[in-house]
Amino acid sequence: MTFAFVFPGQGSQTIGMGRDLYDNFSAARHVVAEVEEVLQHKLSHIMFEGSIEDLMLTENTQPALLTASIMAVRVIEEETKKPLSSIASLMAGHSLGEYSALCAAGYLSLADAVRLVRLRGQAMQNAVPVGIGAMAAILGLDLPIIEQNLSTFTKTEHLCVVANDNSPAQVVISGHKAAVDEAITLCTTAGAKRGIILPVSAPFHSPLMAPAAEVMAHAFADIQLNNVSVDIIANVTAMPFVGIDMIVPSLVQQITERVRWCESISHMKQLGSTTFIELGIGKVLSGLIKRIESDVTTMSVQNSSELSTFLSLC
Repeated sequence: MTFAFVFPGQGSQTIGMGRDLYDNFSAARHVVAEVEEVLQHKLSHIMFEGSIEDLMLTENTQPALLTASIMAVRVIEEETKKPLSSIASLMAGHSLGEYSALCAAGYLSLADAVRLVRLRGQAMQNAVPVGIGAMAAILGLDLPIIEQNLSTFTKTEHLCVVANDNSPAQVVISGHKAAVDEAITLCTTAGAKRGIILPVSAPFHSPLMAPAAEVMAHAFADIQLNNVSVDIIANVTAMPFVGIDMIVPSLVQQITERVRWCESISHMKQLGSTTFIELGIGKVLSGLIKRIESDVTTMSVQNSSELSTFLSLC
């Protein structure tokens, strides 16, 4: 049986993430040891028992989420004695999760992935001064209507765009705070159930992230990608990467453009995926996937109990 594996992005983090796998599997402990050697600090303390304020810092959040996902990957590989790519039909990651997917598939080494996501977190945090930007979830309004309401936010000092097309019932917008506030009012007037400002530190997946995209474009110059066979659905196109040369431009573009998650999941189903396994922490993606394609099966692997359930299917 083959599975589609999906990897969460920011928003899934929580204190205690990954602790169960770390306590029970040597493969998970090896992942943490390698990550902490690269970072030169005790990320596991922040993940397992630190303050939520420290974990919510983007430069900590992104490596922590990557680490939790790859812990699950390595434990599955240890228990099945197979590389994850051999039991995967497709993979996809939500925003930051795209790096986890590339690492899980073997395109990126763990060390390179950790360096990249730490730099990505720092660059995204530094791209816009705190308080200038914002993000909001628009609930219960169709994407075309949201896009129509955002069509007037084109001034460079008053931008608001679609950042994440998460599900038919949830679209995230991003940009200058004043523009986001105005867009919430327009969307609720147009019929949205709610508009909720998100507790994030920067306006991700918007043109305001251009300085971060430039930083990452330079960072990839020193990264060696491996050519492997498993297909990964790209956030910016909702299509599989066509050749290894497409990966870096897509990851750079992803920083300033929307995550086409709704389209990605629908395309994965069209390609034959019927069972989606969320690896890492939380069940955010599983919930979104069921709203996008209600007749598929979803499950997560973030602890020993869920791992046993998954292994019974292999």
